[in-house]
Amino acid sequence: MPDNSTDYDDPDDLHDELDDDPDTQQGLIWNLLLLINPGDEESALRQFNAFREARAEHEGEEDDGWLWTLKDAIDWSAGFYVDWKDTESLIGAIDELAARWNLRIDWGGDVDDEDFLDSHDVPVLLNVAYDRLREHGYTLWCWDTEGDAYAGWMALSRDDEDMRRLAALLDIELRPGSDPF
Repeated sequence: MPDNSTDYDDPDDLHDELDDDPDTQQGLIWNLLLLINPGDEESALRQFNAFREARAEHEGEEDDGWLWTLKDAIDWSAGFYVDWKDTESLIGAIDELAARWNLRIDWGGDVDDEDFLDSHDVPVLLNVAYDRLREHGYTLWCWDTEGDAYAGWMALSRDDEDMRRLAALLDIELRPGSDPF
């Protein structure tokens, strides 16, 4: 059989071209927004438009900051970002996100009690939220902020594999909320 492999592009070369294609990245981001807004395409579209408008303001600049732009577009509506010690904001953000599906997190104590907040740290509360959300078919995800903060979102548990694949394609370091960074 003749070797005609030189007539075709090397698949590795094609992958590199796709990695640099902003339309492909935007398509992946759109799919991510659909996963973190299950059943709510309107919110996903609103967040996607906010993301694109913010990115357009920085057109021509280095594209490494897209995840931070996305964070701003989804903050408190489909995602969270809190300081490493801000347990009160974490509880507020997670409660707000869970309320989209009429869920209430049992945090294991009175969240208005300063002693409760002081006796728990953010990773422990992320683990509690992860466990409570799993009971209802949702997964809490955290991405690596490379700093002293925690950030993430929620999605349907049945989409866990899709979320992992999408995160890999977008080069997002992502972990379940039970194992935050």
